[in-house]
Amino acid sequence: MLVRRGFQPSLATLDLPFPSEVDEALAERIAERLGHYAFRLFLRGAILRRGSFTPGEASKYVEAPRATEMAEDLVSLGMAAREEGGRYRLLHPVRNFGGTLEWYVGRELRGRLGFDVAAGVKFHAPEVGGDLDVVAAAEGRLLYLEMKSSPPKHLAQDEVAAFFRRVRALRPHLAIFVMDTALRLSDKVVPLLQAELSAPAPEPRRVLREVWALTPHLYVVNAKQDLMTNVGIAIAEGWRALSPPPP
Repeated sequence: MLVRRGFQPSLATLDLPFPSEVDEALAERIAERLGHYAFRLFLRGAILRRGSFTPGEASKYVEAPRATEMAEDLVSLGMAAREEGGRYRLLHPVRNFGGTLEWYVGRELRGRLGFDVAAGVKFHAPEVGGDLDVVAAAEGRLLYLEMKSSPPKHLAQDEVAAFFRRVRALRPHLAIFVMDTALRLSDKVVPLLQAELSAPAPEPRRVLREVWALTPHLYVVNAKQDLMTNVGIAIAEGWRALSPPPP
């Protein structure tokens, strides 16, 4: 579908804290743990430590016993090893959490909703720049998801502008801006996105919780109460908007 739009995409190798080729049983266990927001925060914190870490250093959001349980989860998944003094170390260090988030969301779209999925797509679009984090196809329609794993306070206007350049070049049927955070989006994220819309811009519409429709074909979601549930709600709203009007 990207080639039909005149592009020459290629796939990047996702930067993952586990081997890219893992058996299905282990991949399912990893995805199950990544389905928990607290575990994603913990793994993100472990990645940011850049080496040896204690469970408490990886996450300030859970109490010590729970943090230790999550560190042991990493060991059982083959992602970390124990060290002396109650410390741990990731066996496959990565630059950031982004590739893991793309892998998880892409896998869930494929397994839950039957999409054909590609994650970490190098766009190579002239004068656009950046990668397409997740693209997915179903029913002859193209879905594009931009993934952000940092808190809203770290989101900059130039990142939002770059996202809109990719959307306008790609022209997907539906685009979703995904913030893997439990913090609300209405204070900063929604206004930043709305500011990039062509005038006159419609008022943002809250679909449910922190699932916002900026247009019938552009949504922004966060991880409160569940990331993939919110993504699914946005897809359902967008797919309905693309459907013929009721009789």
